Amino acid sequence: MKMMSIYTIRPGQIHEAAQRFLAGKDSPQPGIKVLGRWHKSDASGGYSLFESDNPALLYEFAASWSDVLETHSTVVIDDAEAGPVLGRVFGKWKTPHHPARVSHP
Repeated sequence: MKMMSIYTIRPGQIHEAAQRFLAGKDSPQPGIKVLGRWHKSDASGGYSLFESDNPALLYEFAASWSDVLETHSTVVIDDAEAGPVLGRVFGKWKTPHHPARVSHP
């Protein structure tokens, strides 16, 4: 499963968060793959996309940073996964950006 995490650096914790990041502590334990990470241009936080079949590992990783980061995470799916579901629930999936990807009677 893919998990998108949005994090904000807690007030007064930028130095500690930066030190951990630079020391390589931003890499999660085995069982979690980092698919991407983006930092806000104002240095207040960012976004991470993880993949894991073990939600407890994701919880553990978030907990290990909880003293310096406020984190909000949610399971996400991509267009290829969402399209067929929307097609089943709402009929044809057709938008200006995705013409007729899924067609159901």
